[in-house]
Amino acid sequence: MDIRKVFGANVRRFRIAAGLSQEAVAERMGVDRAYISAVERGIQNATLILVWETAQALKVCPAQLLDETAIAPADEAGTA
Repeated sequence: MDIRKVFGANVRRFRIAAGLSQEAVAERMGVDRAYISAVERGIQNATLILVWETAQALKVCPAQLLDETAIAPADEAGTA
């Protein structure tokens, strides 16, 4: 699976679990909401700094955002 899709699916999963909107996460990171949307859709390349800032905004370990074993089969198909 494409690592951008893995990262995006995990960002979405942790964001929803935290009860946060894309806008709230974007505000915490100092980026635009559209940027978070692109990340979650797996079309935005994430730098190491972005991975770190996203983890901080979601209060998770950066490695959790890259864990492809946490992705459900429905997420892989892009239907979640």
